[in-house]
Amino acid sequence: MTNEWSDSSSPHGSSPQSATRDHLLFFAEALRTFHDTGALAPSSAELVNALVIPATSRPNRPISVLEVGAGTGAVTRRLVQVLRPGDRLHVVEANPRFADRLREDRVLAARPAGLELRLSACRVEELDDAAGPAGGRYDAIVSGLPFTNFEPAQVRRLLDLYVRLLVPGGELTYFGYLGTTAARTLTSGPRRGARHRAVVRLLRRFEAAYGLGERTVWRNLPPARACLLRAPGGRAAWDAAPRTGLRPLAGEDTATVSGEPTGDAAPAAR
Repeated sequence: MTNEWSDSSSPHGSSPQSATRDHLLFFAEALRTFHDTGALAPSSAELVNALVIPATSRPNRPISVLEVGAGTGAVTRRLVQVLRPGDRLHVVEANPRFADRLREDRVLAARPAGLELRLSACRVEELDDAAGPAGGRYDAIVSGLPFTNFEPAQVRRLLDLYVRLLVPGGELTYFGYLGTTAARTLTSGPRRGARHRAVVRLLRRFEAAYGLGERTVWRNLPPARACLLRAPGGRAAWDAAPRTGLRPLAGEDTATVSGEPTGDAAPAAR
């Protein structure tokens, strides 16, 4: 389902009162559906800046960006600020309460003229070809999905989908929270701890194949690790752009990775 944004008379914006409402809404949804929300608060400004790198270091042409799991719109509002007329931003948010919040956002409604903005209130797996840009592919994807809350096979399908949705050389950013493996084992038991570790190993192999760099964001609740990756099959037009603050990825199992990680052979939780 794709919806237009309301006009700029909407009550929500980027004021302190709006930020407080966003935190309260996010916390309420985390308590109600933590499996899909995956955090207790929206992303900090520092984490947002790390995630929008593909939109700020970009070619001198219009680009198409997909944001998956927008939440209350912290990343979305930043993308609207850095994207240019002629660009396209497609936002996917499955939580109906978050989707309603995005529709009411004053900053998003008052986006620059010429910036195309669409909202699909569904899961990214449910997108049809008509929902995407011409050719159904994107120059960049920003993912806010809580991968370590999912089963390894689901994470593998999502990563494969992201690769298919990107143009050759297109870029992907996502993040994960620090220290969650030990916390998950202590609070959820050995089975969920094993599932969590299997997802982390899968992500590290994906990063070893496609990773460009990472950034640790300490000023976030909780601290996070943001990753930048590139789809195979071509070189992005913005290869020479600086990646401020990024360091090389140091993924696990690098020696075992060869070729493109496609198919259904995801690690299974034990």
